[in-house]
Amino acid sequence: MKMTLSCVVQDYKDSLKQKAEHLIIKGFPEKIVKLNELLETPHFQNRDLSDVHQDLNIPVPPPAQPTNEPSAKRPRVDSTENNTVEGTKVYALPNGTVPCNKPLSDLIHLVKPHIRELVEDSNLLKMWISFMIPKIEDGNNFGVSIQEDTLAEIQSVESEAAAFFDQISRYFISRAKIVSKVAKYPHIDDYRRAVRELDEKEYLSLWLVMCEIRNRYCSLHDIVIKNLEKIKKPRSSNAESLY
Repeated sequence: MKMTLSCVVQDYKDSLKQKAEHLIIKGFPEKIVKLNELLETPHFQNRDLSDVHQDLNIPVPPPAQPTNEPSAKRPRVDSTENNTVEGTKVYALPNGTVPCNKPLSDLIHLVKPHIRELVEDSNLLKMWISFMIPKIEDGNNFGVSIQEDTLAEIQSVESEAAAFFDQISRYFISRAKIVSKVAKYPHIDDYRRAVRELDEKEYLSLWLVMCEIRNRYCSLHDIVIKNLEKIKKPRSSNAESLY
């Protein structure tokens, strides 16, 4: 006999509740320990910022050669004469493409799974608390308010974690714009310096993201464990025994 739709939905809710409780009691502490250990590795510790610098593979072309001929009028663009105008080449990439910063790309590859896990875990906790909010009634809503406050904190963490992905994509867009300036104006060292400064900033941002992920797991674990009884049973039966 096939299960009814209501039974399937209820099984899903029960399974989600079990996963969420296991995540809070065992999963979060394990993640916190793992993230602390990761933050102590050479990826994030004892790294000189110059380690994240990378050659742009954009050589500086030779400057324009001065001519001894007397200056004449500027040649017309539509002139049919074979006038040769020498100048400095731009957008010249004789060595091939400009690669992404490999040290930072490797670090981003390491950080992104933890961002995704925080989003997924926050979403799981959000649904878990939502399923335990009781029906709307008058009175005895102190536990419900705790559920709602905890739910708001989890939603905030979920949104903040999702924003970390946008931060990574903005880095690549910003770097591409500066690198295009280097290709267009290869003689201007400020653009090359700007690329190095941006790479250093992104490294510090990735370190900060990992710290924030660890801190968010700690804060979510703390607030849920402290209020676990009220979250699971927002309305006590003590009031009913008085009547």
